[in-house]
Amino acid sequence: MSFDKADILVVGAGIIGLTIARELVKTGHGDIVIIEKEPELGRHASGRNSGVLHAGIYYAPDSMKAKSCLNGNFLMRAYCKEKRLPLLESGKVIVTRTAEELPVLDELFRRATANGAKVEMIDEKQLAEIEPNARTVERALFSHYTAVVDPKAVLKSLKHDLKLSGKVKFHMNCRLTGLSGSGRAATSKGEIEFRRFINAAGAYCDKVSRLFGVGDKYRLIPFKGVYRLLSKDAPFTVNSSIYPVPDIRNPFLGVHFTRSVHGDVYLGPTAIPAFGRENYGIIAGIDREGFAIAFQDLVLFLANPLFRSVALSEPLKYLPSRFYRDAARLVKQLSPGDLVPATKVGIRPQLVDWETKQMVMDFMVVAEGTSLHVLNPISPAFTSSMDLAQGIVAAHFAK
Repeated sequence: MSFDKADILVVGAGIIGLTIARELVKTGHGDIVIIEKEPELGRHASGRNSGVLHAGIYYAPDSMKAKSCLNGNFLMRAYCKEKRLPLLESGKVIVTRTAEELPVLDELFRRATANGAKVEMIDEKQLAEIEPNARTVERALFSHYTAVVDPKAVLKSLKHDLKLSGKVKFHMNCRLTGLSGSGRAATSKGEIEFRRFINAAGAYCDKVSRLFGVGDKYRLIPFKGVYRLLSKDAPFTVNSSIYPVPDIRNPFLGVHFTRSVHGDVYLGPTAIPAFGRENYGIIAGIDREGFAIAFQDLVLFLANPLFRSVALSEPLKYLPSRFYRDAARLVKQLSPGDLVPATKVGIRPQLVDWETKQMVMDFMVVAEGTSLHVLNPISPAFTSSMDLAQGIVAAHFAK
């Protein structure tokens, strides 16, 4: 017995599900139902990220990330201004720790320019004017368009807009449990009939896609992002964000400093292999899937040198001394006592191509019949979300 029906059923009320629903409403669609397994928004990746709106610096120019990031940044900033949501348009600096990183900094400049980002190469004197405590070797990259928002405030505002439209209905505490026939979704609250289906399930996107026979060759490997806070008593502060030059072969950006819209300065995140899709604590969030994830981690450890490097180095950052060592390389002045524990912990739901044992570096949008699946929604998915939504709706839901 169905308890509801929809023209379009969206699974997941994170940033991807909400922005797609918003775009559907803007383009004349109605009768949309969004189901969310949690009782409130922002319990997972969409509400646990740093709030940084990226500016298209890191991504290969022909990738979906590159094509969607900068416009997504502009759209999200415009939305925050329209709704009077917290917004810090502070930019960010990317610094080098050794002279060997200078060629990578040049590659980031090339990618950023190709992607349309406003960046400039600056010397140590210019860096000191922007971020007095930042340290670099010879030069750094300044990104003008990088900004910071309050992710949970954005989610709350989007949900309010959608409910106000009268075209979108939410079922919270409602978990998708399977399909019960063509056009019928089984949920923890009963069956929902649908004509079109959108998978925006975040860390569970692979499980949902497999119900439709999509993405069978992919496995999801979770990585844990642990943060710390800069003490209010620290002898310096951070005006914007200070990032290191990353290893661009991996999809991680390294421990960095970010000033939030509320004035707190966060350091992080790490990229520690986790043993559960919600493994936010040391053991909290590890369920029966943990053994399968541990086995997959072992296979990747043996088959993928880049993953092996991450798996060997990142868990050490649980130790305050190792975390401090990474952070201290970005600034002139920092003592271990300047770092205090933070409650913020996130999970990055990283997709891996199990045939090649390589981490998937880009977003994936796969249409299959009446269903559409947003896979590998990793950073900068929050930044890119509004642009991605426009592209998805234009390509697959034209009226």
